[in-house]
Amino acid sequence: MFVRFLRRSDQNTAAGSSDASEQAQDTGPASDGSRTPGKGRPTPKRREAETRRRGPAPPPPRTQREAARYARANRPDKHERRRLAAERRARMDAGDDRVLLPRDRGPVKAHIRDLVDSRPHLMGLFMPLALVVLISVLLPIPSAQQYLSLFSLIVLLSMIIEGVLLGRRITRKVRAKFPDEAVSGLGTGWYAFTRASQLRKLRVPKPRVQRGANP
Repeated sequence: MFVRFLRRSDQNTAAGSSDASEQAQDTGPASDGSRTPGKGRPTPKRREAETRRRGPAPPPPRTQREAARYARANRPDKHERRRLAAERRARMDAGDDRVLLPRDRGPVKAHIRDLVDSRPHLMGLFMPLALVVLISVLLPIPSAQQYLSLFSLIVLLSMIIEGVLLGRRITRKVRAKFPDEAVSGLGTGWYAFTRASQLRKLRVPKPRVQRGANP
């Protein structure tokens, strides 16, 4: 009887230990307070969450009339358009590359403008000369037309010669300052000519050097 009692107690002890180990395995992860159960779904991205808050996107316009109506509805008002235009104009006058035309962007073009703006040029009278030519055409006096036409022709030839010399001089200086840049002689000369042929007050971007400076 004593042997049977020992066998029963050993079997009960082994069974109890196995049940305890199974319960520990089942309840182990849940009893750990540092770990939280999963949500069962992936975390939504920020763009998806913003889209849900805003609601569904409106359908695209199906006709040109609907597109024009949608553009008018989302267009800023007159005062806002004026403010944006004035701000853009001020940034262009200041030489901000982000709003300049592609032909005016870059340090090479900025240096060309400085070289042109540092000297007075006869080509700056191109617009007044065009006005003189117009007056000579409309003037009903033949002798005055002849003199004005001759004067305009002489000034125009002088401007062309000055433009050629200015383009060569500025191309040489730009190539010396930017040896790693591919500077085109024709493109640089034409850009300098068009800049010099404008009145100083009407140039865009505005001159940032004074006359007589050495940029």
